[in-house]
Amino acid sequence: MRKILIVGAGQAGLQLALSLQVEGYDVTVMSARTPDELRDGWPTSTQVMFEPALNTERAYDLNLWEDEAPRIRDVGISVSPEPGVRALKFDGPWQPYAMSVDQRLKMSTWLELFEDRGGRIIYHPVMTSDLAGLAPMYDLTLIAAGKGEIVELFDRDPVRSKYVTPGRALSAIYLHGMVEPDDFPAGSMRINVAPGVGELFVISNLTMSGPSRVAFVEAIPDGPFDCFWDRPKPEEHLRRLRHVMQEHMPWEADLLRDAEPTDARASLSGSLTGTIRKPYAEIAEGTYVLGMGDVVVLNDPVAGQGSNSAAHCAGIYTKAIVDRGDQPFDPEWMQATFETFWEDRAQHSTGMTDALLNPLPEHVQQVLGAASQHQQVADRFCRLFPHPEDLGPFLGNPEAALAYVAKVAEADAATGA
Repeated sequence: MRKILIVGAGQAGLQLALSLQVEGYDVTVMSARTPDELRDGWPTSTQVMFEPALNTERAYDLNLWEDEAPRIRDVGISVSPEPGVRALKFDGPWQPYAMSVDQRLKMSTWLELFEDRGGRIIYHPVMTSDLAGLAPMYDLTLIAAGKGEIVELFDRDPVRSKYVTPGRALSAIYLHGMVEPDDFPAGSMRINVAPGVGELFVISNLTMSGPSRVAFVEAIPDGPFDCFWDRPKPEEHLRRLRHVMQEHMPWEADLLRDAEPTDARASLSGSLTGTIRKPYAEIAEGTYVLGMGDVVVLNDPVAGQGSNSAAHCAGIYTKAIVDRGDQPFDPEWMQATFETFWEDRAQHSTGMTDALLNPLPEHVQQVLGAASQHQQVADRFCRLFPHPEDLGPFLGNPEAALAYVAKVAEADAATGA
């Protein structure tokens, strides 16, 4: 039985550990936090899992919240070119649905599931210096801890990495009591875009105390949305959110009037710099470790791709490890495994993130305007989030994109739609 060590207990690392456990591998996980510490801690991120990523979990019976988590069947998009003005809005379906589970709940449960199934977990932070002694004890060591000094083992890929500073200041708060709007389908995720200022995402979520909403702000640094830099406690976080939304997106501020934090540690704030790293590192002569998830592909969450990319990474790595049989996990295999992940998923997630992180080109703005008038265009745009591979075919060529919009408009005019 081949022995695998996974350092890190997030979406990518735990999904891989649980999947390989089912496949009969001897898997050890190293986690910096226990299940109780995760449940009682501050959120580390937000996530919306789309159908293709959910299917990678379902393949190994990891979809433990199908009957509890709200099913996000639609996404509603609003554009606000100036404070208090909603110039256009539209919505489209996510087939059949997306789901969001608080990672404090999800990862603590997965850790306990892994142990219940006989897995070995070492609850201890791992420093770079520890790996030289640990890795030779295993057939393969994977690094899935996306934060800390251990990430610096992996060199930045200067060709695939575009950013050297954060594109957004990030903040989120988990809420009970947020009112449903009457202009989008019930339970929809909402994306509010204020060009030059930032974005507000409102996500139906399952947390420890039941269904909730997450208000997630992507703020352009030093702008009016960048008001959570000092990491305020949840009550103050919510007060500031109401204040800034009242000025810039009053339709959302109205829905926050009766909201309250889900728990005493319901908020988070911070930033990250999108970075693509080389997939493997040599930690001692002839000893290599393989990176996965945010370690090797870290994107700003503006396009909702992080947890989905991590899930696909775990699925692709699981198959590659199983297919390898008894052959060595050498650097050539590590590079090839990462390239499969990059070609199949990560390049598209990165492209979708880049498209939304930067000012929208004129032809994309015209497509958004058309989406508010023609449901077929709205549906195709909304489908980009679960299927970022359609970004290039849809919007990569301005002439083709506008020709598509014109064709839809002509067909709708002919049918009176």
